[in-house]
Amino acid sequence: MAASGLEVGESIAVNGVCLTVTAFDSGTFTVDVMLETLKKTNLGLLQPGSRVNLERALRLGDRVGGHLVTGHVDGTGVVARLKERGIATEMWVEVPPELEKYLVPRGSVALDGVSLTIADLQPGALMVSLIPHTKEITTLGEKKIGDILNIETDILGKYVHHLFSGRETSREGITESFLAEHGFL
Repeated sequence: MAASGLEVGESIAVNGVCLTVTAFDSGTFTVDVMLETLKKTNLGLLQPGSRVNLERALRLGDRVGGHLVTGHVDGTGVVARLKERGIATEMWVEVPPELEKYLVPRGSVALDGVSLTIADLQPGALMVSLIPHTKEITTLGEKKIGDILNIETDILGKYVHHLFSGRETSREGITESFLAEHGFL
């Protein structure tokens, strides 16, 4: 990614983590990273020269070629298994228990900022299938068993879970009777 056209204050996702550009020149840019971000993501594991996935923020009117990825990483997972299957690589990733409720088979997940489809889901793990193009243009093709990946679950799943969980004490959440009462059933 060329640093041309950047502006101070612009958002850049680094391995899926939304960061704000604080300075730049013709070939590099600088961001600030809080200690909490280093603890919650794999950014603290990076060394000088580490390859990362970079993506600029979506602009209104741009095409969405995957799902909506916010850059607000939910946690990390560990590459547990890699298996070549035809032209693709199946990547199994161990998932923290607190993220499982947001994952669904054939739903979306971002791993190190890459929008992917969950091909299989087992207790404690998800599987994505990496096509050659994805392996070539992202760092996912270089991952090994034991590597740590940033995980961002689908924002729509988080909102649906929040609505149905009735987190606020004054509300029950969306129930079958609520849907019937408002003409949805």
